[in-house]
Amino acid sequence: MQWNPRMSKKIYDVAIIGAGVVGTAIARELSKHNISIAVLDAHSDVGDGTSKANTAILHTGFDMVPGSLESKLVARGYHLLRDYARETGIAVEELGALLVAWSQEEHDNLAKLQAKAVENGYKDSVIISAADVYAREPHLGPGALGALYVPGEWIIDPWTPIVAFATQAKLNGADILLSTAVIGVTIGAHNTLHTTNGDVEAHHVINAAGLYSDEIDGVFGIKDFTVIPRRGELMVFDKLSRTLISHIILPVPSSMGKGVLVSPTVFGNIMLGPTAQNLDDKTDSGSSEDGMKFLREKGSKIAPELLDEEITAIYAGLRASTEHSDFQIRSHENKYITVGGIRSTGLTASMAIAEHVKELLVSSGLSLGAEKALPAITMPNLGEAFTRPYQDEKAIADKSGYGEIICHCERATRQEVLDALESPLPPTTLGGLGRRTRAGLGRCQGFYCHSELRKLLEKK
Repeated sequence: MQWNPRMSKKIYDVAIIGAGVVGTAIARELSKHNISIAVLDAHSDVGDGTSKANTAILHTGFDMVPGSLESKLVARGYHLLRDYARETGIAVEELGALLVAWSQEEHDNLAKLQAKAVENGYKDSVIISAADVYAREPHLGPGALGALYVPGEWIIDPWTPIVAFATQAKLNGADILLSTAVIGVTIGAHNTLHTTNGDVEAHHVINAAGLYSDEIDGVFGIKDFTVIPRRGELMVFDKLSRTLISHIILPVPSSMGKGVLVSPTVFGNIMLGPTAQNLDDKTDSGSSEDGMKFLREKGSKIAPELLDEEITAIYAGLRASTEHSDFQIRSHENKYITVGGIRSTGLTASMAIAEHVKELLVSSGLSLGAEKALPAITMPNLGEAFTRPYQDEKAIADKSGYGEIICHCERATRQEVLDALESPLPPTTLGGLGRRTRAGLGRCQGFYCHSELRKLLEKK
């Protein structure tokens, strides 16, 4: 029987609103200590909001605003997440990035960007010539004047860290309460969160609600910022395009804005985007004709051959931008902490944000109690640069299901699907299953495998 808050009189030490990459990272960090934790999310799965649509780059923080909280936490988070990925088997590829200058203004900005990188503590960037750019990336469009090479910018599987964080937190005692939206609060001797699943009581509350963090603030009577949903649309090109680009191709900021990027993914695709459009609707994550036209125009200049390749998927995500340029992380009265204004660097910064929030909790009176070890976990590898289960003869010998491909586009096997469904934090939707296994997310978008996947999901 699923645990229901209505049936419990438990008062948690900490309740975290939001089960995205930041909320789950905080839960994992706090679960190292002998305290009770609840993670609440309106969605039916972890990472099902803003976190499921990001550019999947492990950022060095070279281009952050020097001295900002974001700069500090991204720089720290980069090393934490890099080491965590290696420890748990999460796919990372060490590609490096090229900030390609296409105009004289952009070329003049390269030295400024390099100086900013040094100010942010990153000293490995190098300005390279146009000839060197084309030697590294022969399929770029004509007209590049040079680039800033940033070797530490890598690509990462963006979904598995969220599941890993939440899994470790759950195994260490945290309650993950999904399909549980916060609709009100009563502040007293402790905080009572009124949810769609009943009341959840906690001494300390952390708001990591992403797009809805300003609304949760409002429930607590706080108005420090307004979330402006910023839609970023992306194109994902077929795996056959992967040989065209070997670095992350980043834009050089100019007076006209930041522009778009072209980047490989750990799943073997090439990604083009994102757009940046401020909206009023926090649910409008659909793609647009204008957005696709804009991306095609930009892509035809950056990597014209890419536009001849098949498009596997088009999707859009909403980033929780605010009127402020920095992260909005602060303590308030009533043992309440806001973690807002987290944009595209949230994945990289997540583990450092968790450390920072823990310090704020201690400052607000939380006693962490005895420390306990996190359970060791190994996450499934979804990266094409490493051995997948269908290629692993030993794994197949142990369990024949690893040799039975159920999604041929992504070469996801029946046993991988069963592993996900039998995991401590199983998916409840085809989307959640896809993020854990890649099944159904390939060039046919599930046309041939969704029926079987649904049968397995419903059987579970």
